[in-house]
Amino acid sequence: MDSEDDMHDANDIESLDDDFYSGETEDAPMDYYSDYDDVADDYFEDADDSDRIESRRPEQNFTILRELDIRQRQEDDITRVSTVLSIPRVSASILLRHYNWSVSKVHDAWFADEEQVRKTVGFLDKPVFQNSNARELTCGICFEMYPRSRVKSAACGHPYCHLCWAGYIGTSINDGPGCLVLRCPDPTCGAAVGQDMINLLASLEDKEKYDRYLLRSYIEDNKKTKWCPAPGCEYAVTFDAGSGNYDVSCLCSYSFCWNCTEEAHRPVDCGTVSKWILKNSAESENMNWILANSKPCPKCKRPIEKNQGCMHMTCTPPCKFEFCWLCLGAWSDHGERTGGFYACNRYEAAKQEGVYDETERRREMAKNSLERYTHYYERWASNQSSRQKALADLHQMQTVHIEKLSDTQCQPESQLKFITEAWLQIVECRRVLKWTYAYGYYLPEHEHAKKQFFEYLQGEAESGLERLHQCAEKELQLFLNADGPSREFNDFRTKLAGLTSVTRNYFENLVRALENGLSDVDSNGAASSKATSSKNAAGSSKGRGGRGKTTIRTSISSRMTDDNHWSCEHCTYANVRSATTCQMCNQQRR
Repeated sequence: MDSEDDMHDANDIESLDDDFYSGETEDAPMDYYSDYDDVADDYFEDADDSDRIESRRPEQNFTILRELDIRQRQEDDITRVSTVLSIPRVSASILLRHYNWSVSKVHDAWFADEEQVRKTVGFLDKPVFQNSNARELTCGICFEMYPRSRVKSAACGHPYCHLCWAGYIGTSINDGPGCLVLRCPDPTCGAAVGQDMINLLASLEDKEKYDRYLLRSYIEDNKKTKWCPAPGCEYAVTFDAGSGNYDVSCLCSYSFCWNCTEEAHRPVDCGTVSKWILKNSAESENMNWILANSKPCPKCKRPIEKNQGCMHMTCTPPCKFEFCWLCLGAWSDHGERTGGFYACNRYEAAKQEGVYDETERRREMAKNSLERYTHYYERWASNQSSRQKALADLHQMQTVHIEKLSDTQCQPESQLKFITEAWLQIVECRRVLKWTYAYGYYLPEHEHAKKQFFEYLQGEAESGLERLHQCAEKELQLFLNADGPSREFNDFRTKLAGLTSVTRNYFENLVRALENGLSDVDSNGAASSKATSSKNAAGSSKGRGGRGKTTIRTSISSRMTDDNHWSCEHCTYANVRSATTCQMCNQQRR
């Protein structure tokens, strides 16, 4: 990201101190938070109230399934197919498995060509092998004679003893999920072997494995369902496409993207996430580092890093070639006449002649590319670490501190939910902020205005999140260490709840703006015409502390939460109608 001085030069962004979350100034006491900058404010307020409400309360388009739910759905589908087609439940299960548990596909195929479906899945109308009426039959595998009571056959009629059936079924189950399409042991026969034969002839361990394979196939073969990818999680998710939002939150607290099954990554698309993860794990950055920080030995071509000040380099054994770091010539050709140990006149002369221009250019490009990647990766990884720490703190808060705080402040735990909500918001914001760095890395370099605006919004998001995180972490600690109830706790409640609300609003709008590709910023360095005209209208007005304030706040200032409250135009806090100043940020009502 650019430095603060560079960002002050961004087109149509005059004052970066006019923050969404403001700090303390000499002219005014510190607010809990303040406005967006003019451009950011108008950009985010371009959507009407209905869109804003919808973004805050997205319709859940997924359902989390426990094992009992999965079994119930599976049984319901088998019952539907069995009832409609008038076939046994075992046959209905085989049909559904073949058509990936799609009831509609089973019905369509069956009524289109029942005979072909029967042939495909192995349903036989009559036995292909006629057994004699003898009291004993010969097993088709071990060729031993057995009483009829100890011989079983599939629909085809091929006789096999119980022991051979158990071995055949056990081997198939141990080979994996292929046992779900088990056929008769006879190589020339395609008769299906259903779950009734498994339950009758397999061992208890094999029956449990088969049942587990059947359950998993209901999820893994169905395009509308997936397992939660979190390690050790046994919940499944059924998803209804249509909203464009692929984020799924499992009951195990893990959030992931339905489309690519990576962790939830809004506002970045799946393609960018794939490229970013590949870049983090690929050797390309290693090669960039080698190119930027090493040179090849002129003799053996192995890369060598210069770790001391002298230009006299010696390659590692067995090469041991001595050469000059600057011009890569043999050191035997160097001496006082060529500049000594710390310079190389030959290199300087050749550089002036342009001999080394291309090599230096490539090295410089590699170094710049590496530094740029390192910048974004370090901040991506830092926010990931902060998120993991916040998750641990959230768990600690839920299991230990809430109960302790309830006893100390003499308040029921139900009235302390605002603390848990703050930590949940911190975790979510850390995730969003982390992925904004991947977003920024792939933002085209030539779109300068869009890049500057993005970095400004990102900086505002970081500032606001840090204030919320500090309040939930540092200021709360004072009350955790207190010996008894504190009068300031209700003020802390108001502050933390307000910060949580405003941070949530900002990040929701930030996500929406990035998902829209910052479409209101053109490539020529100007913000949208609406934002620009709004800024020009308020450009000369200055508020407290000498900072410019936008005058276009109608979408917030005119919005009332109900007849008994008014919404502050600075922080959107809902104040009672009788109040003349905001209880959160102390701003006068306008």
